[in-house]
Amino acid sequence: MAIGLVEHAAIAVAIQIAIGLTTRNWWAGGLAACCYFIGRELAQAEYRWIEQYGEGLRANAPWWAAFDSRVWTTADQFADFIGPIVACTVLAFSMSRRTTQP
Repeated sequence: MAIGLVEHAAIAVAIQIAIGLTTRNWWAGGLAACCYFIGRELAQAEYRWIEQYGEGLRANAPWWAAFDSRVWTTADQFADFIGPIVACTVLAFSMSRRTTQP
């Protein structure tokens, strides 16, 4: 859990820094990075649902398959997107505060 959490947070912050430095919008950078990791985790949850309940066929998966609590069984699955959200929020707050101070 800790390695995935740190790696994902570091990658998200790197994406946020790249976008933040180019656009000067640290919130947009954080949003882009976090959306990537949230989407990635939802896709993995959907694949778990298809494997466990959909007989291996995507056509059997309902639209809510990724949100089914039965496929979110470990803390790692939550940490992989919560880590980037926390890291990017902290960086965005600190950078926006830094730019608004006189």
